[in-house]
Amino acid sequence: MMESGVPPCAACGDDAHAACRACSYALCKACLDEDAAEGRTTCARCGGEYGAPDPAHGQGAVVEEEVEESHEPVASGVRERVTMASQLSDHQDEGVHARTMSTHARTISSVSGVGSELNDESGKPIWKNRVESWKEKKKEKKASAKKAAAKAQAPPVEEQIMDEKDLTDAYEPLSRIIPISKNKLTPYRAVIIMRLVVLGLFFHYRITNPVYSAFGLWMTSVICEIWFGFSWILDQFPKWCPINRETYVDRLIARYGDGEDSGLAPVDFFVSTVDPLKEPPLITANTVLSILAVDYPVEKISCYVSDDGSAMLTFESLAETAEFARRWVPFCKKYSIEPRAPEFYFSQKIDYLKDKIHPSFVKERRAMKRDYEEYKVRINALVAKAQKTPEEGWIMQDGTPWPGNNPRDHPGMIQVFLGETGARDFDGNELPRLVYVSREKRPGYQHHKKAGAMNALVRVSAVLTNAPYILNLDCDHYVNNSKAVREAMCFMMDPSVGRDVCYVQFPQRFDGIDRSDRYANRNVVFFDVNMKGLDGLQGPVYVGTGCCFYRQALYGYGPPSLPALPKSSVCSWCCCCCPKKKAEKSEKEMHRDSRREDLESAIFNLREIDNYDEYERSMLISQMSFEKSFGLSSVFIESTLMENGGVPESANPSTLIKEAIHVISCGYEEKTEWGKEIGWIYGSVTEDILTGFKMHCRGWRSIYCMPIRPAFKGSAPINLSDRLHQVLRWALGSVEIFLSRHCPLWYGYGGGRLKWLQRLSYINTIVYPFTSLPLIAYCCLPAICLLTGKFIIPTLSNAATIWFLGLFISIIVTSVLELRWSGIGIEDWWRNEQFWVIGGVSAHLFAVFQGILKMIAGLDTNFTVTAKATDDTEFGELYVFKWTTVLIPPTSILVLNLVGVVAGFSDALNSGYESWGPLFGKVFFAMWVIMHLYPFLKGLMGRQNRTPTIVVLWSVLLASVFSLLWVKIDPFIGSSETTTTNSCANFDC
Repeated sequence: MMESGVPPCAACGDDAHAACRACSYALCKACLDEDAAEGRTTCARCGGEYGAPDPAHGQGAVVEEEVEESHEPVASGVRERVTMASQLSDHQDEGVHARTMSTHARTISSVSGVGSELNDESGKPIWKNRVESWKEKKKEKKASAKKAAAKAQAPPVEEQIMDEKDLTDAYEPLSRIIPISKNKLTPYRAVIIMRLVVLGLFFHYRITNPVYSAFGLWMTSVICEIWFGFSWILDQFPKWCPINRETYVDRLIARYGDGEDSGLAPVDFFVSTVDPLKEPPLITANTVLSILAVDYPVEKISCYVSDDGSAMLTFESLAETAEFARRWVPFCKKYSIEPRAPEFYFSQKIDYLKDKIHPSFVKERRAMKRDYEEYKVRINALVAKAQKTPEEGWIMQDGTPWPGNNPRDHPGMIQVFLGETGARDFDGNELPRLVYVSREKRPGYQHHKKAGAMNALVRVSAVLTNAPYILNLDCDHYVNNSKAVREAMCFMMDPSVGRDVCYVQFPQRFDGIDRSDRYANRNVVFFDVNMKGLDGLQGPVYVGTGCCFYRQALYGYGPPSLPALPKSSVCSWCCCCCPKKKAEKSEKEMHRDSRREDLESAIFNLREIDNYDEYERSMLISQMSFEKSFGLSSVFIESTLMENGGVPESANPSTLIKEAIHVISCGYEEKTEWGKEIGWIYGSVTEDILTGFKMHCRGWRSIYCMPIRPAFKGSAPINLSDRLHQVLRWALGSVEIFLSRHCPLWYGYGGGRLKWLQRLSYINTIVYPFTSLPLIAYCCLPAICLLTGKFIIPTLSNAATIWFLGLFISIIVTSVLELRWSGIGIEDWWRNEQFWVIGGVSAHLFAVFQGILKMIAGLDTNFTVTAKATDDTEFGELYVFKWTTVLIPPTSILVLNLVGVVAGFSDALNSGYESWGPLFGKVFFAMWVIMHLYPFLKGLMGRQNRTPTIVVLWSVLLASVFSLLWVKIDPFIGSSETTTTNSCANFDC
């Protein structure tokens, strides 16, 4: 067109037929006719009149230059938006994600060369609307022409039906919310309100009717009851709007495809381990194997294993695992094996031939089982060898010392076992990437335990693969459902759902727990009741494992729905360059802005970047902004700007490993926002709760995904001592958050993005350990009442009886209706109630005191990793008894109440029939405590066919106490006989 001198049509690119006399806006004849048919005869850009173009005077060339100039800012803006240094990597398709580059509101406004544009009601130039409509009509014409040409070669009817079905599935939602039936939810809410009213009337009666004969006991009981009522409100109201969800994996495949050309998003798996002697390498290896064999395109899966103990045993076991994966992964995919962790697959007591039709399956399964047993022998040999460390340290096969011989002082180590540069499977197919990572550790640096290890994996994975999604698992949680990643993508990649989703949390399910679940290891009430309730609010809390994150949310950015801040509030450092007169703010506004800045210290980077010119953008990426937040790594900083993931084109593959080593150095996080606003948050041993809380404060929401087949399964400590120490660790983390600046009671109000019921749930999460103090006092009250003959409740009137009965009935009905809509069993509910008391009078109490000591005196508590291995016998670990100080309070309460019951009955027998009425109330109170502590008593007894020493000791103690009480009370001698005996003693009979 430049050679002919005729300008192109600004709408479709054909030769122009007419051009605007004022702005030279050119249109072809077809576009001009369509414009005239719709009643528009003037220029769409400036409103001027059209005229024929004049090639002789070079007008066509002028028009083309103006068109190009008017679009130049748009093109440069788009280039700036994709990445600040380069475009996305080649292997990322344009349709990889439902999240587009506008996810963080990085929309570049077009700049027109004409100052007088006609705008529509929304402020958008009318000529742009017309151009878009013209292009759409052109596309429709081309599409209709293609359809007409395809009619001559129409496929069979069956294929047409299948194609139409796939096309329909591709445009349907990938998930849906299934609300709880109103028939179940309405009565449940009504009973909650009724219980709240009855509770208020009950407290009114208790406060206005003191027991002066036992005023101290009465006051203690009232304070405890008020706290229990407050705790119930915190726990109950976040369950006001429970929901269920359903996913459609087939629609996900129809929309994004499957296989090598799939548009599914890449995912980086994180697996963390510390001590291979307490977390057996075979369990970690099964987790890794289940990840490598997931039902997902192999080029989009990467598995990063963090070895925070720098153990050569972990490294060598991963090398063996990578070799065994070459056989295991194709076997799983060929026969659709579930689960894809070999240890748990081969130990299943089911008909493994069910639904298997391939004739070679039995033969290959036997061969695979033999290979796995040989693999286990090799791993066990490595474990046996590692039991005793050589004096000179471990030596690698090439004769050089193992760099991690000192776990507290060693360099960073990275090894890629599988993937693009690694071996293929035995069928010649590519395997997912498997990377070993051990971050650098040096004396004098804070390493922040698991949270620091996870942040190191975030940076390493960003440099090497940079998948937009991260799924983290504990080393003992294997993939039980090979389609778990697709389940998560049904939420993350759905444009109608995933825009503001920071993570998808899966429930925890466990293997190897005794049938009665004596110590409530399954946490059924929490995962099937509380988490469903939170899903109806702003989303479930993060529980540390089985969670799929959106990487950008971990970087501290806010969701796209977050309103952009004014330029001045974001770029305050520019004031030195271009000072402006600031409007005076009131004290209230300044306080509000300071609270918002506290929430958004790292959020500004992406969302407001489009408000600046080229110079300001370069300054924003300079050391004054990104490097202060993310650290001194240009490769990593560039990866944070790529929302669709992928390694930047500007990155040199030969230097990526060196850059990955740099970002896991022990000093990398110094003077940055890591652990404060970015990544896993430091400051608590339960970093999971704190990390999820920060994301919800920024306005993100999370989603709870409960597939029919559990996505992940793990192991849990099933003996009493280990279980209480696990609960102690969780409770201590909650106390640390309560005593920190991130306490939900006062943090996160500035932005107004955390919903109130969601805040209540977080407050309950960090307040519940303090319930141990009133709970211990309340559990001791019945024994004290039985021993002293006093009671905390006065003689009941008819009205008081109604309030007591109403309270008990409302508690029972609330529980029944909760079981009804949640679908859990009454045994699970009762086990949860029992362990609430057991944990409350033991682990929670110690957590409160340890947390306070840590804050006041700086005494840190080192927790031992819970052992993941179990006894060879079925549930053998259940009966292992380990005496610890945590067992002292519940044991004392149990013995005290048993003694109180015996003393109460003895006193009633001695006092006559009038004392039996008050006795039943006291004994019922004491039996309530004993029934809740019954699993603890069974734990003390150990195995049924043995009597441990501790039981013998307590039996002797109790027998001694009862004997003394028997002699003191002497219930078989009446008062008259006692008087006669005493009087006879004064005479010489």
